[in-house]
Amino acid sequence: FEVMVADIDEKAVRFDDPKKLTLALANAKADSILPKIQGDAILITADQVVVCAGELREKPHDEREARQFLLSYNKYPVEAVTAVVALNTANQKRKEGVDIAKVYFHPLTEEKIDELVASGIVFTCAGGFCVNDPLFRDYIKTVEGDIDSVAGLPKALTEKLIKEVQKP
Repeated sequence: FEVMVADIDEKAVRFDDPKKLTLALANAKADSILPKIQGDAILITADQVVVCAGELREKPHDEREARQFLLSYNKYPVEAVTAVVALNTANQKRKEGVDIAKVYFHPLTEEKIDELVASGIVFTCAGGFCVNDPLFRDYIKTVEGDIDSVAGLPKALTEKLIKEVQKP
């Protein structure tokens, strides 16, 4: 496979509903990348936000916001809302779907939050946490749903969509 970067302004696409937002962004990414593809291919795009205590969260903008996000996980679980779009360039079939997984955390101490913020990893992931990062591993209490979804690409949903766009 080949990784390509979508040239879109994600902040220009806005919906309050996390499912609508992630689907719109994943589709915008597909539309941006499609003209760059030569020949037959299956194009996969995705987007993710998290929802915590009814608040939609993308990547933290600054240290203050990252700390606020991480502290709130001591009280509330996080829902990772991930949209996937599969597009077959040969037949132009496009299918999309959304997967949601819920993450519960062990309490994050101030010292741990300092370490996470200093690492910079919190600024690269929706909601300020990366489930696969070793710094977070011991603080994940339970996950309801697919851990791959929390990581950013739900494997089962992606495989299902690929099969659907391959059908004649």
